Amino acid sequence: MPVEAIDDELRGRGRPRDEDARARILEASLEALEELGYPGVTCEAIAERAGASKATIYRWWPHKEAVMLEALRESVAQELPFPDTGNLREDIRIQLHNFVKLLNGPRGRVFKGMIAAAQSDPKVGAAFLSIWVMPRREFARRGIDRYRKELRRGVDLEVVLDSIYAPLYYRLLIGHAPVTIKFADQIMELVWAGISATTSQHTKP
Repeated sequence: MPVEAIDDELRGRGRPRDEDARARILEASLEALEELGYPGVTCEAIAERAGASKATIYRWWPHKEAVMLEALRESVAQELPFPDTGNLREDIRIQLHNFVKLLNGPRGRVFKGMIAAAQSDPKVGAAFLSIWVMPRREFARRGIDRYRKELRRGVDLEVVLDSIYAPLYYRLLIGHAPVTIKFADQIMELVWAGISATTSQHTKP
């Protein structure tokens, strides 16, 4: 489902949003997240920082999590686009390095808090899946699909995406080991060995 359609479904059909007010609210949401952390953010805090009313926020978003996730998604889309170097292996490496840096910053704690909340709150779970996970997967899927000729025949892109990102989320949530650049490189090497057409040809008996 396109990102715009996902947003419409979560927000409801209401009146069209004023883009200046929307931008202020999303920026205020990010500022509140960085200063207060996920548990401390309220719609009141976002509204006060944005110079908007709570009614305006609730007219366009169903709850604070939807506001925060949309703000995160849009900022990350600018800061963390899927690379296009002309080399798939390098694209994956850069993407993982950038994602590690993101997860090790203040927003990594936000992700951890939201994923934890999603396990017990269906509305948070639905928002996290629709606003963050699915659009980010679609961007990455398109980025990898550009290189179909470099991929092993029959490779499943959904499994590739899970293999790239799931280990990082696992370490973020479980905390048994740090999320590091070295770990990202190890993931990249394992994934590349499994998806590269060149690698698979070299390993045939």
